[in-house]
Amino acid sequence: MEKTFKAKLLVLPTAVKRLLQVGTDIFLLWFALWLAFIIRLGTDEAINPLGEYWPLFMAIPCFSLPFLFYFKLNTVVSRYFDNEAIIAIFKAMSLSSLLLALAIYWYQPDFLVPRSIVFIYWWVSIILLVGFRLLVRHYLVKDWRIPFTKRYARKATNVAIYGAGVAGNQLITSLRMGKDLHPVAFIDDDNHLVGRSISGLKVYASSDIEKMLVKTGVEEILLAIPSVTRARRREIITLLEKYPVSIRSIPGISDLASGRVKVDDIQKIDIVDVLGRDIVPPNEALFERCIKNKVVMVTGAGGSIGSELCRQIITVGVSDLILFDHSEFNLYRIHLELTHYIQKAQLPIRLTPILGSVRNADLLLKVMTNCHVDTIYHAAAYKHVPMVEQNIAEGILNNVVGTLNLAQAAILANVSNFVLISTDKAVRPTNVMGATKRLAEMILQALSHEFQPVLFGLGAEPVTQQTCFTMVRFGNVLGSSGSVIPLFRQQIKQGGPITVTHPEVTRYFMTIPEAAQLVIQAGSMGEGGDVFVLDMGTPIKIVDLAEKMINLSGLERLTEENPNGDIAIEFTGLRPGEKLYEELLIGENVEGTEHPMIMCANEDYLPWDEMKKVLKELLVALNEDNYEHLQQLLTAIVSGYCAEKKIVDWQYLKHKAFN
Repeated sequence: MEKTFKAKLLVLPTAVKRLLQVGTDIFLLWFALWLAFIIRLGTDEAINPLGEYWPLFMAIPCFSLPFLFYFKLNTVVSRYFDNEAIIAIFKAMSLSSLLLALAIYWYQPDFLVPRSIVFIYWWVSIILLVGFRLLVRHYLVKDWRIPFTKRYARKATNVAIYGAGVAGNQLITSLRMGKDLHPVAFIDDDNHLVGRSISGLKVYASSDIEKMLVKTGVEEILLAIPSVTRARRREIITLLEKYPVSIRSIPGISDLASGRVKVDDIQKIDIVDVLGRDIVPPNEALFERCIKNKVVMVTGAGGSIGSELCRQIITVGVSDLILFDHSEFNLYRIHLELTHYIQKAQLPIRLTPILGSVRNADLLLKVMTNCHVDTIYHAAAYKHVPMVEQNIAEGILNNVVGTLNLAQAAILANVSNFVLISTDKAVRPTNVMGATKRLAEMILQALSHEFQPVLFGLGAEPVTQQTCFTMVRFGNVLGSSGSVIPLFRQQIKQGGPITVTHPEVTRYFMTIPEAAQLVIQAGSMGEGGDVFVLDMGTPIKIVDLAEKMINLSGLERLTEENPNGDIAIEFTGLRPGEKLYEELLIGENVEGTEHPMIMCANEDYLPWDEMKKVLKELLVALNEDNYEHLQQLLTAIVSGYCAEKKIVDWQYLKHKAFN
């Protein structure tokens, strides 16, 4: 009953709410004057408001309401009544009481008005007006707190808050407890709030931002819109980009579960907010199929993709999670993070960190056999294009031989599911990294179509193959170790310039959580040898990405047309093996799946017997440091591989220098 009444009260038209507020204020002013007489004369001589004193009671609203309107008390939203409104009531009633005293003195009415009545009326009316508004606020939002204003230092930065809802008002409270940021205005898209006063600040429409900036001197805009969709958030940030202000944000709604926002929670707007998409809710059946109550192993568990896979896996109900990584620090960091989470949530999950390399075939087999692994997510890979281009042998050993070792160990240990994290650079690659990832895909495709393969380098006896191999291919993930985002952020911090290889270079982007979520679901749909491709959306020019990051920092791009800009963008030329455009499909043979963001590509592969011959020849070339032959082999094996004309591997160049 109470909730229904409260809901109806909140959705009343603004005009009706204001009329109710004015009517209530008139009643409270009359009541305050009547109480003033009671306090001064006592109950024995209680006056009748409808008797000889009626002119005084009629005059009270005429003296008080204009001042309440002047200080915009009629536009203050009751839910967000605060100390600024209290100060406004104090000013309004002080002036109206002074005017009342002058009127009584000037007109000398026939009825008796003791001189102390005006003073008593002044403080009683303030108590009643403030007390009533506090009661209403408590009824609506259960909040008794009255934050007292601190005077702001002159050096405080003027800020506007985008979002006049609960999060915005919590943020106001925190800001006023500090001295670095001075809130001066709200911005909101709700027409019912525009023009009104909330927490003592005027609410501006998003179309009036320029006028607001001129009037208030705002230097920074804080986003307090934790519950909006990512698409709407992107629209708002794009709108704000054109103004010379920096943009920061408070955390997402899940981080506000405590109902409190701290100034420390304010963070710089991430480019993810501009480029990221709203994540499609996962299909729970797909999400749990290969994980729930199973033993799961993640290689490259400390990397950007691997660590996010681990975070999502432990929320599904995994029995055991094996963290496998060759980086001691990365392994330590993700193990510590997950341990704290598991302990806090009291989850019955056994966490096992294993330090090792996917190039160690014996270790891989021991881990899978002893731990009875059910599912593997293979995220371990060298993926930085220029780095692999200059270290070809290591790239092939880690990406190709490492995948081969892992796949063969999975077959021998009867692992049920094997999911390879691949890349769009495997499609018609121009670099060794992409070629190695495509070759890794081809190894799994070949093994998938062999019921009893004779494994590479493991004798001549056929082995029954019961592992379902699946490959998931996607583009760049925002903020990963190989992404340009951290580099651009550092360059902006240093004052520029931002270095972009080519003005036309474009890439697909996806957030790390979305990529990990889709990888898990795609892996559950595999039937053996499937190549799944994630819907990456629209490719983005890297130069546009750089410019957006400059704008989000509150800076401007330095160009010939804008010599007063802050950060320049310089073009350095394509790096060895780099492509202008990335692709996700080798051919056009693609089908939809039961998930709207996942497609299945049907692509050519080599039979396992032929693949073994290729792998043998590849290893011989590696042992002989024959990089020309390695390049020729990759060109012949990998469909569409177009290698750089010159080899930039450091060993190759050193060998040539001494011969």
